[in-house]
Amino acid sequence: MSDLTRREMLGYLGLALAAGTGGCRPETIERAIRAIRNPYKPRFFTPEEWKTVRVLVDLVIPEDDRSGSGTDAQVPEFLDFVMAEEMESQETMRAGLAWLNAESTTRFARPFAGAGEGSQSRILDDIAWPARARPEHQKGAEFFTAFRNLTAAGFWSSKIGVEDLQYIGNTAVAEWKGCPPEQLRRLGVNGT
Repeated sequence: MSDLTRREMLGYLGLALAAGTGGCRPETIERAIRAIRNPYKPRFFTPEEWKTVRVLVDLVIPEDDRSGSGTDAQVPEFLDFVMAEEMESQETMRAGLAWLNAESTTRFARPFAGAGEGSQSRILDDIAWPARARPEHQKGAEFFTAFRNLTAAGFWSSKIGVEDLQYIGNTAVAEWKGCPPEQLRRLGVNGT
């Protein structure tokens, strides 16, 4: 016990309480314990941007009955890796996060990460559908579309996302019998 810091111990206690009252998934608890022991240090995002990214990722892909959230799937870390490597996207990402925080501060007197779910949802409702976004929200809508696409790419390529898709590929098949009939029916395709 002596190798645990006070912060780690409080973190574990918080996780135990959350797991008992909130029904946390074991893999979520395991990732949280790893995060307490070895917190991820972003290479690209500033601390303020990192807070915003983590909140926004979970608003795009929240935890549900089937799988964990975007942060559970380590999508923020994926985005940080992509941004650190893709020089041509860095300015757009920074400008988009700055727009989001400025919009939230103007409307709700708080940066996006601290604005609360209702306020965050109101902003996202204004930028989630680019064709319907007002002219003053077009830049935000363009950013959010790109951010949502990157978030989806990170989630669906993660272990959690692949499990959520119930993907059974990448396994050896002794004999190929074609697409299963129930899938053909579901797609409205005749198998002959």
